[in-house]
Amino acid sequence: MPRLYAEPLIFGLAWAGLALAAGLMAGWKAGAALSVGLMLVIMPVSSLVLTRVESFQVERLVRWGILAVAALAFALWASWRG
Repeated sequence: MPRLYAEPLIFGLAWAGLALAAGLMAGWKAGAALSVGLMLVIMPVSSLVLTRVESFQVERLVRWGILAVAALAFALWASWRG
């Protein structure tokens, strides 16, 4: 059985948690849109970073940064919505 790495697992749980929070607060369409939208942004950016920089640390930083910006944007939207 392959070794389970904690960082990708935590990232996946954070991504799912953000999508779940969006789904509970704004409806399933918002949760699905956030999850798919993040996938459409994170996957190509990760590939681009890995091919240009060839550093997993930079890719990890970029990936977590995108997720953090999405979480902040959703939190601002949720607080503005009331």
